[in-house]
Amino acid sequence: MKKLISEIQKCTVCASFFENHKPRPVLRASKTCKILVVGQAPGTKVHASGIPWDDQSGKRLREWMGIDSDLFYDDTKIAIVPMGFCYPGKGKSGDLPPRPECAPLWHKKLLTQMPNIQLTLLIGQYAQAYYLGNKMKKNLTETVKHYKEYLPFFLPLPHPSPRNLFWLKKNKWFEKDVLPILRERVKLLL
Repeated sequence: MKKLISEIQKCTVCASFFENHKPRPVLRASKTCKILVVGQAPGTKVHASGIPWDDQSGKRLREWMGIDSDLFYDDTKIAIVPMGFCYPGKGKSGDLPPRPECAPLWHKKLLTQMPNIQLTLLIGQYAQAYYLGNKMKKNLTETVKHYKEYLPFFLPLPHPSPRNLFWLKKNKWFEKDVLPILRERVKLLL
């Protein structure tokens, strides 16, 4: 596993697509993890620090999970593997999507090294599309709303970004129905 993570951290497959920065793959994983967090791609703050979910989105995600930073970053318990390991750059209305090369190149190799994963949090539409495929509903809201269909192994979630406050206010059922299940599963597994 250490060799594989080192290989990923040295990856430059996408380097030619980045205009203003160099690749800096960000992930955490070990053979003993029971929970896998699959997000989109690092933002600028995470790219700078090299610490996954080291921003307001990460703070909200930890609140959703009902855990503190120490437990969240304990890579013997929780693996953090984004769809794109590097910051993809800025687009017209926010960050660009994760680079499409990363997940097919690395995820399967990582998952074979983590036989104890019992819950995968699929955060955002890119993770949900990749892992759920044709089982995904017509959009993220419907996929998250039908979360019970994917348990016990997958739990689709919206992105915890401050930019999604409108979605959270519009979909009160998420906090009432989904977050208690998320916290219960996390507590049970950790």
